[in-house]
Amino acid sequence: MRGQVDALERALIADEAYNDVMRLVTATRGAINGIMAEVINGHIRTHMVDPNRAPSQSERNAADELVSVLRTYLR
Repeated sequence: MRGQVDALERALIADEAYNDVMRLVTATRGAINGIMAEVINGHIRTHMVDPNRAPSQSERNAADELVSVLRTYLR
C-alpha cells in the first residue's frame, strides 16, 4: 500500500493526467478497503464471536455472513 500512496503523491505533484490519477486513487482505495476488511474480520472473530467459549454453529454462520457482506461492500 505504501507504494500505491507514494505513486499517487508523485502523480499529483507531477500534475499527471486526470485518468491516471483516478486510476491510482482507485488502486489505493482498493488496498485500504482490503486492509479494512481484514481488520473487521479479525474484530468479529475475536470480539463478537468469542472463540474461547466455543461459539454455536448459528453464531459462526452469522459471523461468516456478516464478514461476507462487509467484504462485498468494501470492494
